[in-house]
Amino acid sequence: MHRVAKQLLVVLSLMLATILLTVPMAGTAEAGNPRDNVGAVYTMTNNASGNAVIMFHRTAHGLLVPGGTFPTGGMGSGDGLGNQGALALSDGNRWLFVVNPGSNDVSVFRVEPDGLTLVDRESSGGQRPVSVTIDRDLLYVLNAGGALGGSDTITGLVVGSHGTLSPLANSTQFLSAGNTGPAQISFSPNGRFLAVTEKATNLIDTWHVGRNGLASNFVANLSEGATPFGFAFGKRDLLIVSEAAGGAADASSMSSYLLEDDGTLQVVNSEVPTTETAACWVVVTNDGRFAYTTNAGSGTVSGYRIGFDGRITLLDADGVTGNTGAGSGPIDMAVSNDSRYLFTLNSGNDTISTFRVHADGSLSPLPGASGIPAGANGLAAR
Repeated sequence: MHRVAKQLLVVLSLMLATILLTVPMAGTAEAGNPRDNVGAVYTMTNNASGNAVIMFHRTAHGLLVPGGTFPTGGMGSGDGLGNQGALALSDGNRWLFVVNPGSNDVSVFRVEPDGLTLVDRESSGGQRPVSVTIDRDLLYVLNAGGALGGSDTITGLVVGSHGTLSPLANSTQFLSAGNTGPAQISFSPNGRFLAVTEKATNLIDTWHVGRNGLASNFVANLSEGATPFGFAFGKRDLLIVSEAAGGAADASSMSSYLLEDDGTLQVVNSEVPTTETAACWVVVTNDGRFAYTTNAGSGTVSGYRIGFDGRITLLDADGVTGNTGAGSGPIDMAVSNDSRYLFTLNSGNDTISTFRVHADGSLSPLPGASGIPAGANGLAAR
């Protein structure tokens, strides 16, 4: 009996050791093993004396591990940009594009397994670039020059096979007015259209993009709600837009539209409330089933279910699907490639929050990252 008990004890010890080796501890063993880093999250410092990208490795369990800081070679603005899309990853995550609003240019990095390599920096074609979008070898930049006494514009750049940027001749287009408070630019999923939100004029602009890469046939669509801010495309040319309502308490909403072949937007859902304050940034999961918006004034994330017909409904009656904390001021947001993790950049406490996205769209908080520089802007994830 004694020998049998001893053998059983050895077996149990081996089983326990196996469990300890296969279940990583948050921020410890897993963080130290590069093979566990399956993705990354990026933000920019927006420092007026020298902009830089801050990188975090993402582990298979959603933990963020510091991955270094990489200067863009340009300048940040040092202030809030009122924008979405300051950073953008190319299809396949080969290139990372970053705006430099203080030096009026755009930087491009080659994405490496263990960091970033600066490849090029090119003029944005205007003043105060705040948002970028990429479709294959075509990059468009949104310039908020009206805030500096200039003009709000969009400009195209061609991305070379080695990541270098070249201006696209005759690509600059003006928005509806000189100072529109532009927030975001994005290609439609098929690359045939560009969309831009104008916060100050309550307009959503669209352009058709020709085979030559030039934007034309400008359409100014009236937003359903006040202060259209961030947006994201879903399936079947669905456009989902947040409406900050000028920051009025608990007055934010989201609307959904279908993008027609002539660039007009057909309303599907009008001003579906978040019940929260200052909804601004929007992401849609890769399967097109869920949309999320950060509420900067409430410290929360509101989730929506997206129907096949494009109608959106709140996941939670109180509008709170995720909580980043009182005073956290969540602004930019991104989802991982597999849409299993959602990240928010929090301007109120200089942190990044991490949430696990479940099959029903609900969110569970995970450990995030702290010590983000004040004034940081933009978020991209892979």
